[in-house]
Amino acid sequence: MADTTGTVQPETADIGEDGVRRRDFINIAAIAAAGTGGVVTLLPLISQMAPSADVLAASTTEVDISKIEPGQAIKALFRRQPLFVRNLTPKEIAEADAVPMSELRDPQTLEERTKPGKTNWLITMGVCTHLGCTPLGAGPGEDRGPYGGYFCPCHGSAYDTAARIRKGPAPTNLEVPEYEFTSDTVVKVG
Repeated sequence: MADTTGTVQPETADIGEDGVRRRDFINIAAIAAAGTGGVVTLLPLISQMAPSADVLAASTTEVDISKIEPGQAIKALFRRQPLFVRNLTPKEIAEADAVPMSELRDPQTLEERTKPGKTNWLITMGVCTHLGCTPLGAGPGEDRGPYGGYFCPCHGSAYDTAARIRKGPAPTNLEVPEYEFTSDTVVKVG
């Protein structure tokens, strides 16, 4: 709008007392509503990607090792897969330490596969690294193979007392999962 002097004056009908125009307020309100709608829409999508309660419950396993005698192994379940917990005898530890690293396909010492000060406790997944069969050797009277560890009946992979691959088609040693001793009689896997 022009005044009598010819100067253009701004229209004051859209300007409030604090100088914010109605159009600016509508733009801010629309952007805020769209942002809130986006968050409300994405929240269920993001939350459905979180693991369910049964998966979280299976993410760790506690094993009581108080009744496992030296030379004995047990089978447990960890994430729906077999888990071997073995209490090695001093003889088995000596046999594992005596193997030259040059003879191993996947060289690892027993100390690398166990916790410091707990070398007698060998904890591995009970899944052959060849095709996923469950090796024998953890149950009473099962065939432990020519190296005294575990033997996979599917294709003949043989593991030594430190669960290292020694013979057969398996490419790597039995996997050692993450674990910790929560007490002298309980180990927490996962």
